[in-house]
Amino acid sequence: MADAADEDRRAGSGPELLEPVLVDLARRTGASVAAVYLLEEDEPVLRLAALGGTPWEISMPWARVMLDAVSPVSDAVRERRLVWVGGQEERARRYPRLALVLPYRFALAAAAVATGADTWGGLVVHWPASHPSELSPREREAITGACHRLGLILRHAAEEGRRVRPGAEPLMLPPLRARTVGPDEAQAAVDFVERLPRGCCSLGVDGRIAFVSTRAAELLGADIEALLGRKPWEALPWLDEPTAEDRYRAAVLSREPVSFTALRPPDRWLSFRLTPDASGISVHIAPTHSAHAHAPVSTPPRPDAGVSTAPGRAAILYHLMHLAATLTEAVGVRDVVDQVADQMLPAFGAEALALMTAEEGRLRIIGYRGYSADVMEDFDAEPLTSATPAVRTLATGVPAFFGSFAELQRAYPPAVARDGMAAWAFLPLITSGHPVGSLVLVYGRPRAFASEERAVLTSTAGLIAQALDRARLYDTKHQLAHDLQAALLPHALPDVPGLEVAARYLPATRGMDVGGDFYDLIRLDATNAAAAIGDVQGHNMTAAALMGQVRTAVHATAGAPPDEVLARTNRLLTDLDPGLFTSCLYAHIDLTEQRARLATAGHPPPLLRHPDGRTEVLHLPPGLLLGIDPDVPYSSTEVPLPPGSVLAFYTDGLVEAPGVDLADAVDALARQLERAGPGTLDALADSLVQHARRSAPRSDDIALLLIRPTGRP
Repeated sequence: MADAADEDRRAGSGPELLEPVLVDLARRTGASVAAVYLLEEDEPVLRLAALGGTPWEISMPWARVMLDAVSPVSDAVRERRLVWVGGQEERARRYPRLALVLPYRFALAAAAVATGADTWGGLVVHWPASHPSELSPREREAITGACHRLGLILRHAAEEGRRVRPGAEPLMLPPLRARTVGPDEAQAAVDFVERLPRGCCSLGVDGRIAFVSTRAAELLGADIEALLGRKPWEALPWLDEPTAEDRYRAAVLSREPVSFTALRPPDRWLSFRLTPDASGISVHIAPTHSAHAHAPVSTPPRPDAGVSTAPGRAAILYHLMHLAATLTEAVGVRDVVDQVADQMLPAFGAEALALMTAEEGRLRIIGYRGYSADVMEDFDAEPLTSATPAVRTLATGVPAFFGSFAELQRAYPPAVARDGMAAWAFLPLITSGHPVGSLVLVYGRPRAFASEERAVLTSTAGLIAQALDRARLYDTKHQLAHDLQAALLPHALPDVPGLEVAARYLPATRGMDVGGDFYDLIRLDATNAAAAIGDVQGHNMTAAALMGQVRTAVHATAGAPPDEVLARTNRLLTDLDPGLFTSCLYAHIDLTEQRARLATAGHPPPLLRHPDGRTEVLHLPPGLLLGIDPDVPYSSTEVPLPPGSVLAFYTDGLVEAPGVDLADAVDALARQLERAGPGTLDALADSLVQHARRSAPRSDDIALLLIRPTGRP
C-alpha cells in the first residue's frame, strides 16, 4: 500500500513542489548542494524532504535531525536565523560531530523556512571549497527569498489540506548541466575520448559509472558492460577499500579535483584523478609505477628527523565513530576517560593523553593514560594564572600544536622535557561556548600536524567536552531540578463536579535549570472553583522557590475577587523583594451563573472557545507584573462560560519563539484551538502542544491549563 507521502506526490502536493525554488537558488548562487528539511507535525524533528547536488547515501545520516540537536539546520530553525559556516576549521569548532563525519572542504548556510508564526522547516545550502569565507549580500538575499517562497508554498498547501510531507527517501533533484547535446555531438565526444591515451570514465552524482572508455576498461580489467551503472568500488573488488570512496566523497562535497592510487592485483598500480562539477565526476585513469607517484598533494612534513605521519583517515574515522557512539552512553568521568583513551590513542598513533578541568582556580587532571602517576602528580593542580600551554588553551579556547620539543620551547621557554615525549596537541574542551577543560595528546616522535588532522582533533575534543559536561553535571543537576519542579507543581488537580480540566507541563528542551512556570486549580465549594497560571522570571532555584510562594499566596486568598487575589499576592511579593518578577492569570469560575471573572498581571491573554467552536483571544485590562509596585491596582473582567466552552490558560513558552511576533503567535494558537473541534480535553491539550512544537522550536518551559464546564454535577 502506498504511504501518504506517495499519494501526495501523485496529487502534486509532495516535495516536488519545492524543486523549482531549489533549482533556481542553486543557479543564482552557484551552490553545489541544496536541501530542504520539513518539521514533523507531532514531534520536534526535521526530516530531509528534497536534496540536490549530493548522493542520498552521503546525506543519509542527517535524514532525521532533532530540533534540539547541535547542527546548522536545527540551530537555524530553532533560533529562526541564518547560520553560516565558512570553512572546515570553523565547522570543527562549532559542529564537531558534523565535521568528524564529513572532514572535507566546503562552506554551508542554513536558514529557517517560516511564514508569520508558523515554522515549516529549514533550508541547507553548500558551496565548493573555493567559496569566500563570507556570504555575499546577493547570496544572503537569494537565501532569504528562497525561504520566503518555500514558506508560501508550504503554507498554501497546508491551508488546502495538502500538507507537504517528506517521503521515505528525499526527492532527488536533477543535476545542473552546463549544456546538453544531440546524438551526433555525443558520438563525436565519445570519439574524442577514445583517441586519448589515458582511460576516462564519468560518474553520475550518485557515484555510478555513466560512461567508460575502452582504454579505461582495459586498465581496470573489466568489460564496459560490467562497469556501467555500478559504483567503481562495487564493480571492482580490488577497489573496495576506504580510499577510493573517501576521495569520491571529497570530490563531491568540496568540488575540488582529488587523486589517489590503487593497486590492481597482482602488481599494477593505477592513478585516478577525479574532477567534479554539478553534473558528476570525470575520472582520468593512467598506469603509474608506485603508490606515491600521483598521490594527492598535501602539507609537506617538517624537516625534523624521524617525523611521523598521521594514520589513514579510514582508521581515524573508524575509531572516532566508535568513540562518538560510546561517549553517548558514558555515565561518569572514569567512563569518559577510558573511552577516550581506548579510541584516540590508536586512532592518532599517540603515546599518552591527559584530561584536565578547571576547579577552584587550578587545572586539575581528572584522568590520563600512558603517563606515570609521578609525572601526572607533577603537572596536576597548575594555577590558572600559570603560563603553560594547557592553561592557555583552556583560557583562549584555541588549540595549540607542537610538532617537536623545539617548537614547544620556542613558544614556552620554561618548558622542560620531563615526560620524554616529542610532539604535543593541546586541545580546548568547549561545550556551548563554555570551556570546561583541556586535553593533551602526546606523541613519542616528532610529528607534522597537517591542517586536516588538526580539524579532526579539534572536532574530537568538542565531542569529548560534551561527554564530560554530561558526565559531571547532567545526571545530578537534571534530576535535582526536575524533582524540585515536580514537587512544587500539583500532583493531581482536584475533582470539581461539572468541570473538566486538563493540564500539561513540559520543561524546556535545552538546558537543565528548573523553571518557574506553574498552574493550579482550587475547589472553593460545590459550585465555585478558582484557576491560576503563572510564570516566575528566570530558570534557577530562586525562581522555583518563588513559584512555590506565589502558589501558596494564591491559595491563601482564593475565593476573593480576582483583582483582590492579585493585589494581595503582589503585596506579598514586593515585601519579599526577591528581585524577580512574576506574571499571573487568575480566574474565579461560577458554575451556577456560568460565568468566569478574570484578572491578569502581565500574563499572556487567555483564549475562550465558545460552544459553537468560535474562538477569541480575551484581551483583559493589562496589569503590572507581580513584585514591582505594592500599590498597583488590578481589575477584573467577566465573561460567559456556558457548558461546552473551553477556557485556555498558558505560559509564554507555548507561543514565544525567536523572530515571531507574540500577537501573531497567540492568534495562531487560537486558530489551532478553533480547528481542533470537539473531543476530550486531554486530546485538545496534546494538539495545542504539538502545534507549538511544529510552529516554532521552544527554548522555555510550557505550562497549559484547559477548563471546560460540562453542565453536569
